[in-house]
Amino acid sequence: MATTLRARPAALNLTETAHARIADLMARAPGGAIGVKLSTPKRGCSGLAYSVDYVTEAKPFDERIDTPGGTLFVDGGSILYLIGSTMDWVEDDFTAGFVFQNPNAKGACGCGESFTV
Repeated sequence: MATTLRARPAALNLTETAHARIADLMARAPGGAIGVKLSTPKRGCSGLAYSVDYVTEAKPFDERIDTPGGTLFVDGGSILYLIGSTMDWVEDDFTAGFVFQNPNAKGACGCGESFTV
């Protein structure tokens, strides 16, 4: 009996506006950037925050998500906090930024800058 492999679903879902923002970021990326990286450094009132930065090299345990506009890497140490999340880009008259719907988050600070799992 032959084993049939299926494509592994992405650990993180991206909206069309998030795809477009990654494409925009990569169009203006500094030399040597191979993509953008999402991580969850420890900071803020609740303990963890979302951070998106340019990356020049992939680390061995980073999750790689290829998008139409470029590559999104998810930090290997952060992936367990983010599985099943949706990443969106939202702009209005006063703010612009990535917004996350994270089913793993058990709470967030009042200002929305950090979360806890």
